[in-house]
Amino acid sequence: MIAEKAFEQLMGLDDGWEVAGADYEQEEGGRFVIHVRETSKLWPKLACSDPKCASGAITCYDHAPARSWRHLDAFGKKTSVVCAPPRGRCGLCQSVFRVPLPWEGEGKHFTRDFEAFALTLMREMPIRKAGDILGEGDTRLWRMLFAHIDKAYALLDLSGLAHLGVDEMNLRKGHEYLSVFADLAARRVVFATEGKDHTAFQRFAEEILKHNGRPESVVQVAVDMSAAYAKGVRETLPNAAIVYDKFHVVALAGSAVDAVRRAEAREGGGEARLQLKQSLWLWRKNPENLTEGEKGRLEAMDLKHLATGQAYQIRLELQSIYNSRTEAKARERFGDFVGWVRRKADRFGGMLEPMRKLADTVEAHLEGILAHWKAGLTTAFMEGLNSVFSAVKRKARGYRSSVYMITMLYFVAGKLPLPTHSK
Repeated sequence: MIAEKAFEQLMGLDDGWEVAGADYEQEEGGRFVIHVRETSKLWPKLACSDPKCASGAITCYDHAPARSWRHLDAFGKKTSVVCAPPRGRCGLCQSVFRVPLPWEGEGKHFTRDFEAFALTLMREMPIRKAGDILGEGDTRLWRMLFAHIDKAYALLDLSGLAHLGVDEMNLRKGHEYLSVFADLAARRVVFATEGKDHTAFQRFAEEILKHNGRPESVVQVAVDMSAAYAKGVRETLPNAAIVYDKFHVVALAGSAVDAVRRAEAREGGGEARLQLKQSLWLWRKNPENLTEGEKGRLEAMDLKHLATGQAYQIRLELQSIYNSRTEAKARERFGDFVGWVRRKADRFGGMLEPMRKLADTVEAHLEGILAHWKAGLTTAFMEGLNSVFSAVKRKARGYRSSVYMITMLYFVAGKLPLPTHSK
C-alpha cells in the first residue's frame, strides 16, 4: 500500500477519501491510474445540498458510474484519477445529491491540480501550443477556461468603479470590433462587447448593475474621439466627464502624418518621392528612438520643404504639449498649436490637409483633451491595451469569434481570481 499512500499525499486527500489502488498501464506510452473511493468518515462531514435544509444527517444512497479525470503527470507519465462518484441522501428532507469531489476541477474532465497547471501555460502561450505540451485537445482546454472565467467573472465586484477607459479592438477583417471597458484605477478589463457604437455603453451599464456597480458612480471616462462613444457616455453615464486620453490624441496625429507621407509619395515631385521611399517607420518613431542610421537619414532630408517633415514636426509639437504642468498652460499651448498648424497648412496647400483636420479636431474636442490634466484619472493602462489586444489574438489564434476573444480578454487582463493550486 506504499504507492497508494504516496498518491493520497500527492492528491492532498483527507480521511474521507482513500486511494484504493494505483495501476500502471503500458499501452500508448504508459499511464498511471489512481482509483479513489470514499471512506466511512466522509458522511459525517457532509451537509444536505439544499440550502433550505442543510441537515447533517447524510448517508450513502448509491454511486454514479465510474469516470476518470486527467491529473498532473506522475514520474513523467500521464496520470488519471478514477472514481465512481458517491451520491448521498439527506435523512431529513430525503433529497439525493452527488457528493462534491475534492479533486474535481471546473472543466469536469480534469483535476484541480491539472487545471491550475494548464491555466499557467495558457497565460503564456496560444491554447493550441499549451494543448500540445499537455497532450490535450484545445477544445477541452477552452471548455475548461470558459468554466473558470464564467465562475470568476460572476463574482466580479465593481462597486468601486469610478474611472473608466474604453477602446476598440479589431476582432477580424471586415471592420468587426469589440468595445473593451477597463477600470483605470484597478488597471483591468471589466467588460467587452461586440460593436463600437453607443449601444455598447448601454450593455456595459446593464452589466455593471449585476456586479454591484452603478452607472452614476462613474465620474470620468477616457475614450477616443468617436462621436458614437461620446453619445454612449452622455446617454448612460450621467455623471461622467469625457477625457480624450493622450494615447488616442497622439495616435490621431500619427495617422495624419502617415496620410501626408502617402499623399506626398504619390503626388509630390521626384525628389520628394525619393526621400520618402521606404521611410514609413522613420516618421512613426520619436527622435530619441531613432537608430544612428535613421538619424543620419533624417538629417539629410530637406524637412523644411518636405510636407511629411513638417507633419512630423507637428506631431512632435503636439506630444510636447503633454509635458505642460498645468491645465492653463496646456490650454494656451493648444491654442497656439491650432493656429500654427493652420498657417503651415495654408503655406503648403492641400498636402498638409490631414494636419489641418487634426488641428480642427483638437479645437473641437479641446475640453475633453484638457481633462487629461484634471486630478483623479490616469490613462496609462489605456496605452498598454494594444499590446494586450495583440496577446489576446495570439493566444486565441484560430478562434476569432467574440466569445473566445472576450473570454481570453478576461483571462489575460481581467485580474480574475483563478486557481494556482488546489488545497
